[in-house]
Amino acid sequence: MHIAIAGNIGSGKTTLTRLLSKHFGWNPHYEDVENNPYLHSFYEDMQRWSFNLQVYFLNSRFRQVIEIRNSGKTIVQDRTIYEDAYIFAPNLHSMNLMSTRDFENYSSLFELMSKFIQAPDLLIYLRASVPTLVNQIQKRGREYEASIRLDYLSHLNERYEAWISKYTIGKLLVFEVDDIDLEKPADLSRVIESVNAELHGLF
Repeated sequence: MHIAIAGNIGSGKTTLTRLLSKHFGWNPHYEDVENNPYLHSFYEDMQRWSFNLQVYFLNSRFRQVIEIRNSGKTIVQDRTIYEDAYIFAPNLHSMNLMSTRDFENYSSLFELMSKFIQAPDLLIYLRASVPTLVNQIQKRGREYEASIRLDYLSHLNERYEAWISKYTIGKLLVFEVDDIDLEKPADLSRVIESVNAELHGLF
C-alpha cells in the first residue's frame, strides 16, 4: 500500500511521515533534502536554478513511486510527484522564476511519466496558514530556508487548495495543521484514528 503526505513547506509532512511509520510499522520514504545538489543554489537564485531543481525532484519522485509499487510493502511517502507538477513548477513559472520554454519542457516530461505511475492509495493533505508555516520553518532552522519569501509560501498555498479541491484519483484525508500539534499524543491519536478509518473502515 502507498500512503502519501502532501503539504506546503513547513506543514509537518516529515513529522507525520515519521510518526505514522512508527505507529503502523510502515516504511518511510522521506524527501531527500540533505543530498539535493540544487536546493541551496535554488534558494540563492531561484530564476537560475528553478528548472534544474524541478527536474531533479521529478526524477527522484518518479523513481520513488516505481520503487514503492514494486516493493510489495506499505510505504508512507513524504511529498508526492503531483505537488512538483501541479504546484511548485507552475508557481515558479507564474512568478517568472521559470521560463515558458523550460516549463513546457518540464510539463511534457511529467505528462509522459504520469502514464507509468499509479496514484497513492491514500493521500493525506496537511493544510496550514502562512503564519503556521513560517513558525514551523523557523523552528526547524534550516539555513537555506531562511530566505523563503512570504509571497512564495502564499502562492503555493493557493495552488495547493486549487489542486486538492479537484483531487479525485484516490482517497483523500485533510488535516488542519493550525488546529493540531502532531507532537501532542491526543492530537496524533485523532489523526491516527482518521487514517485507520479511511484505510480499514467499512465505507
